[in-house]
Amino acid sequence: MKIDVIRKLPEHLDTLILMQEESGTIQSVEYVPAELLSPIETFMKSEEFSFSYANLKSFSMIVAKRRLNIILLGVGDKEALTPNKLRNLFASAIRTAAKMNARQIYLFPGFTSTVNDVAFGHVLAESALLVAYRFDKYLNSDKNKLFPESLHYVLNTKNTRHLNRGILEGRIYADATNLARDMVNEPANVMTPDALAEAAKRAALQYGFTIETHSQDKLRRIKMDAFLAVGRGSVREPKLIIMRFNGNPDKRQECIALVGKGLTYDSGGYCIKTPQGMVNMKNDMGGAAAVIGAMCAISSMKLKVNVVAIVAACENMISGDAYRTGDIITSMAGKTIEVINTDAEGRLTLCDAIHYAIEKEHADRIVDIATLTGAAVAALGNQFSAVVTNNDAWLEQLKTAASFTGENIWQLPAHDEYKELLKSDIADLKNVGGPMGGAITAGLFLREFVQDKPWLHIDIAGTALKDKESGINPYGATGVGVRMLTSLLKGME
Repeated sequence: MKIDVIRKLPEHLDTLILMQEESGTIQSVEYVPAELLSPIETFMKSEEFSFSYANLKSFSMIVAKRRLNIILLGVGDKEALTPNKLRNLFASAIRTAAKMNARQIYLFPGFTSTVNDVAFGHVLAESALLVAYRFDKYLNSDKNKLFPESLHYVLNTKNTRHLNRGILEGRIYADATNLARDMVNEPANVMTPDALAEAAKRAALQYGFTIETHSQDKLRRIKMDAFLAVGRGSVREPKLIIMRFNGNPDKRQECIALVGKGLTYDSGGYCIKTPQGMVNMKNDMGGAAAVIGAMCAISSMKLKVNVVAIVAACENMISGDAYRTGDIITSMAGKTIEVINTDAEGRLTLCDAIHYAIEKEHADRIVDIATLTGAAVAALGNQFSAVVTNNDAWLEQLKTAASFTGENIWQLPAHDEYKELLKSDIADLKNVGGPMGGAITAGLFLREFVQDKPWLHIDIAGTALKDKESGINPYGATGVGVRMLTSLLKGME
């Protein structure tokens, strides 16, 4: 979709989005053709329409023998606007325009935004491109359904430098998120560990970060045995994917590790899931997709940060060689783990990936992101991702990033009392802590492997998929985490 800022209108218009604050009038919206003001006012009176926040009405009229779509969109109190409120407004209006078969959209602001121009342009482009996303490659019908070709922001100013900068940045965020959505939406028979590694290689080539992958033999040599145990039951070999971007080669600059859970399919192993519980397990590599997408955005923006992203990609399947409950496995860090539940596999792959990031890549800070626990979904539903941390100052930076991108997070407690639930009588740790506080104990299990490094654990089990479109999100994969991680790293330049 083309997105730009224009001052001059074409002769024929397709679809107009007229935005105004609650105290404003339609006459004060610049550039609206005079012949449209009267019929719009008549419609507003008949519908008792007001420009309160998120109030939206759409209708069509014939002008010069052509159909013209009109969308009225209320901003409410402009002083209360935030980037995320604007993002939701744009998403609602653009989705409505698409349903009206719009091809070219002209957005008319009737107010002076209190959101700065860079952020305004960012959320405008981002929302348009995220709403436009669809995954239809396997459809033989409806796949050519039309979506708007262009979005033109109509503004009476010559100084559009900051707006255009924001539009470019928003496009980068959205493109990276849509790439992550594509990876998660692919079925597990297509998005195998090998295929995920190949997708990461294509992204590295396109966006300019470096990548290497390790196969099973190398993983055995470096004793990533917790990771290998999970992948043992599948005929598809595990892959360790290491991506690097050195935006600030000064050796004094710290290295930040992004570690994403990469289960391309999770049957639960011998603690097998129900059919309903398995049906969406292609999304169990949502954390991997998030860190790959974030690497694309970080590289595109040439952020002055040094980042390594690690993905331990495998499948958790059942076979004669699959790992079992009661097994004791040794992690790369040397800690022994008693397997209580084979469906608590993500933390076993992540603990080795985290240790690899610290010992082999010399990471100074760690963020792990994973579709890790049903307990996070039970606690927070599908609107918030759960966070466990050992560093509240860094969490505040994540909160700032998440607030800008509109990705809700909620901190869970990490008190040492919960660690008691992970104690084993025959090993250093158990891989589950029992039925209570599961999202917390999963995080605390990983904390055992971060040494003294500042660490953030983000559980996206409830936010990685949507069962219906809403806001900027389509049905299916949301790409959660890409924009939040990118904003976090941007704030650390």
